[in-house]
Amino acid sequence: MTGFGVGIVPLWGALLAGRSCLGRITRFDASGFRCGLGAEIPPGFSAKDFLPKYYRKAVKVMARDIEIAVAAAKVAVENAGLVTRMALPEDEHALATGMTYRPERMGCQIGAGMIAAEMDELTAAFATARSDDGGAAGGGVDLRLWGASGMDNLTPLWLLKYLPNMLACHVTIIHGAEGPSNTITCSEASGLLSLGESMRVIERGSADLCFSGGAESKINPMGVIRQDLAGRLAPSGDHTEGSSLVRPYDEGTQGTLLGEGGGILILEEAASASARGANAYAEVAGFGAGASLPWYGQNGPDEGYVGALESALEDAGIRADQVDALAPLASGVREVDAAESGALRAVFGSRIGRIPMITLCGQVGNTMAGAGGLQAAVGAMCLREQLLPARLHAGTPGELNAGASPAMEKRMEHVLVCTGSLGGQNAAMVLRRI
Repeated sequence: MTGFGVGIVPLWGALLAGRSCLGRITRFDASGFRCGLGAEIPPGFSAKDFLPKYYRKAVKVMARDIEIAVAAAKVAVENAGLVTRMALPEDEHALATGMTYRPERMGCQIGAGMIAAEMDELTAAFATARSDDGGAAGGGVDLRLWGASGMDNLTPLWLLKYLPNMLACHVTIIHGAEGPSNTITCSEASGLLSLGESMRVIERGSADLCFSGGAESKINPMGVIRQDLAGRLAPSGDHTEGSSLVRPYDEGTQGTLLGEGGGILILEEAASASARGANAYAEVAGFGAGASLPWYGQNGPDEGYVGALESALEDAGIRADQVDALAPLASGVREVDAAESGALRAVFGSRIGRIPMITLCGQVGNTMAGAGGLQAAVGAMCLREQLLPARLHAGTPGELNAGASPAMEKRMEHVLVCTGSLGGQNAAMVLRRI
């Protein structure tokens, strides 16, 4: 799910056409922000449209991130041709009759971010802890009043809307996934790390199927201001369209732009998927992860990122020269790009300029915890269709093969998806053509 709509079809079509959904933020008044551009999911979206009638009341305790994950999971189930608990009458849930997999054989690992609270909920409670005595509080929020009584004026079940594990929680309840479940919160690396976790869960025989990937929306006042204070966002000025501002690996890049969305994928054990006649998009051939110091202030190749790349290749049993395309984060944040490009050069050597890159931030924005799932989904589509999507780039990415380019046909056997994160976590995954 992205600013192009729900599911892989609108995203893939837009990528092939070279379109961007980065525009003026409309979900709130961003006119006072240094950066007022982002990629928003089209108006009218609600998780209610992706839920059985009996579960729709739960949307009241779903933050935007949770709604995105729930909707994406439903589309993934339909795309995979699965029957889950969601399709059963409510009185048959305990029996699990007719489900493609037994509940205990389905796991769920979903990447999530730090969910920002809705401003109207917070301010309504803050107003009840206001001090008007003109003293030290200066007429603002009195923290003693907040602790004594103001906090009690938050809406009931307020916390359940903003816990990162609630993305996986709702997905498991809706679809009856009662196997191993986990939530990974490692910023941009969250989605890809969750996919790697799902791969290991299936490999060790603890599940036959896992929901995996990630989702996040930072298109809200707190999300935007936090990223801007971290020095990551490009100033938008008078621009009304953002693709010209996101310039991965360009020495003159001024930052990235945020997008809301994410990708939930269905990972299945190969023999089980084959037995039910599943229409697989790609094989997860190898995975690697690494940790390092945060990228800010780093120069040259990042050892943690290099380790993740090399581990993924080794796990897949392939050499670096067998990789046909790369799907990196390519965010446009100078320090992040420098560490990423340095690691890629260290692993792929002089060949790096000849390996085409699949870049998404210039078209859907940086979806943070949702990025890894989207990168993997697009990488799988590239292998299935034997096509590289168009790239948007208004600058010069040096010798890297990440500049502006139309969509093109290319024979591919392996795509390497990779990303780092604000906190220094790194992940890489090799996808193989079926």
